[in-house]
Amino acid sequence: MNSYESFIQSKRATMPPVGLHVDRDALHPSLFDFQRDIVRWALRRGRAAIFAGTGLGKTRMQTEWAMHIHRLTGGDVLMLAPLAVAAQTVREAAELGYEITICRSQDDVRPGLNITNYEMLHNFEPVFFEGVVLDESSILKSFTGKIRTQLIEMFASTPYRLACTATPAPNDFMELGNHAEFLGVMSRTEMLSMFFVHDGGETQKWRLKGHAEDAFWKWVASWGVMLEKPSDLGYPDDGYILPPLNVQDVVIDVGGEPAKTLSQRQRARRETVAERVAACAEIVNATDRPFLVWCDLNVESEMLAAAIPGAVEVKGSDKPAFKEQAMLDFAAGKIRVLVTKPSIAGFGMNWQHCADMAFVGLSDSFEQVFQAIRRCYRFGQTRPVNVYMITSSREGATAENIKRKEADFRRMVEEMVKYTKDITSEAIRSTERDVTEYEPTRTIIIPSWLRSETFAATG
Repeated sequence: MNSYESFIQSKRATMPPVGLHVDRDALHPSLFDFQRDIVRWALRRGRAAIFAGTGLGKTRMQTEWAMHIHRLTGGDVLMLAPLAVAAQTVREAAELGYEITICRSQDDVRPGLNITNYEMLHNFEPVFFEGVVLDESSILKSFTGKIRTQLIEMFASTPYRLACTATPAPNDFMELGNHAEFLGVMSRTEMLSMFFVHDGGETQKWRLKGHAEDAFWKWVASWGVMLEKPSDLGYPDDGYILPPLNVQDVVIDVGGEPAKTLSQRQRARRETVAERVAACAEIVNATDRPFLVWCDLNVESEMLAAAIPGAVEVKGSDKPAFKEQAMLDFAAGKIRVLVTKPSIAGFGMNWQHCADMAFVGLSDSFEQVFQAIRRCYRFGQTRPVNVYMITSSREGATAENIKRKEADFRRMVEEMVKYTKDITSEAIRSTERDVTEYEPTRTIIIPSWLRSETFAATG
């Protein structure tokens, strides 16, 4: 057995499952088979991560997990979610017949399931909770280092922990390390030293040691389940086939030399706001369908709201209550056109009722663009989704670049799932108890009187 396999075995021996046994039939009957088995596995682990593609039902799975933690321990569970996602979670839980209390501080907590926004975290005392759920747990990566550290430290002693988010970028090992640390599996520093080396001497870039790849993904699969679609774990994909995604470039010819640097591209965006806003308004105003308009600059947001009758603008300076209500009203169809930024509403919301969106200003973060598209383009969407990338000729076409990055991401995810699917599928389908292996390191000497025939005959 090589050193990495020995390491994995030692970790299994010192970190057995700490969770609860729940019969499959005791889980809510409305859950799909793959959801039921994942919840049962996560309950058995006690501290686990669910990395699942958008629309696979993470909210239902985490709510079912939390309810059984409450029922079996009698303790309270705190669920943390991005702004506006809390109310969405409460509605989905009600469909299961469960009640979740929305809280702003510890004083609001009621027996059972409670939910709050990450921004309110400082108002709670973790010691009073038996379990914690992080919804959109990629926040461990995307939030400030202070919040990441706060989450890890505050819940280090919480018995039961669940983290749920979309499948991470396979080369974003920091996100996996942060999840492992939050769950109490291993510190990020220990993970890096065991499995990785610096790439090219840059301390911020790490790559897997060539002979550690299998061991690393087996280790990840011991505490996290990864899937982009049910068939990744051997279940049928019935009802989980996405419709077409149509990404279209709308390039406004404004003359001038194409931007070659980031600063030139940013200047081109500022100087072509009026042209890009006019092009977007023409597209949006030509239909009466729901429309989601993403922007990157405050001036873009303001001008778009003025150019599109009935559009509601949600900006960073708005009060949280207004942001939340606007996002919920858009989901309910009370608002036809929502104008906002991916940094504000690009995570967590389910807007399958909308199949048309436009980007009038693009963030340089592929993840933000990808997640923003996924608010509408997710399992449960029944219509083709149309995405308009509106840029000026000075910025250059972006749709092909987005498609290329999307294809690269898909290939990497397939590789990650390939490494984890067999062990994960076996783990979540297994009905046997996990057994912690004992490997003796010292010879046990049995006293002669214990080995005597006389004792054996009379003892």
